[in-house]
Amino acid sequence: MATKATSRAAQAARTSGPRSEGVERIGLHNLVPAPGSHRNRKRLGRGPGSGTGKTSGKGHKGIKARSGHHGPGGGKPRFEGGQMPLTRRVPKRGFTNIFRIENQVVGFDDLAKLPKGAEVTEATLAEAGLIRKGKGPAKLLANGDAAKGVTVRGIKMSAGARQKIEAAGGRVEN
Repeated sequence: MATKATSRAAQAARTSGPRSEGVERIGLHNLVPAPGSHRNRKRLGRGPGSGTGKTSGKGHKGIKARSGHHGPGGGKPRFEGGQMPLTRRVPKRGFTNIFRIENQVVGFDDLAKLPKGAEVTEATLAEAGLIRKGKGPAKLLANGDAAKGVTVRGIKMSAGARQKIEAAGGRVEN
């Protein structure tokens, strides 16, 4: 038994490094908040002996005794003191189409980043960093000059982009 205790002490001394006498290392077992920085929470409604029982320090009735009141310690969202709230004053028009598809726009000037003679597909555009996968389909727009001999496969494009690609000797495949 004595040999086990001494070997543990020796092992602790080896692994912990140099240690000065009487100074304890900081660890999770001995962390405490600074004196006076931590205050216990106020436990309301715990009987007459607690000092905050029955009405829980809110007095008798009135708006400030209610839950969600507008006085200190509470607030009713969008309550503006009796005037017509902003959410009711502003007219409501239109709607949001939940089926809207947002295209990722790619221009001819962006195609210059692709290697020469590369086939333009969504996969090659994603590899080049021109579009992001899973963020909607790509759409090719005709800004700039079309690269010669480009083959575009499976990408939406404007009518002008299609004309420019075919005029430059490229192909468009669906």
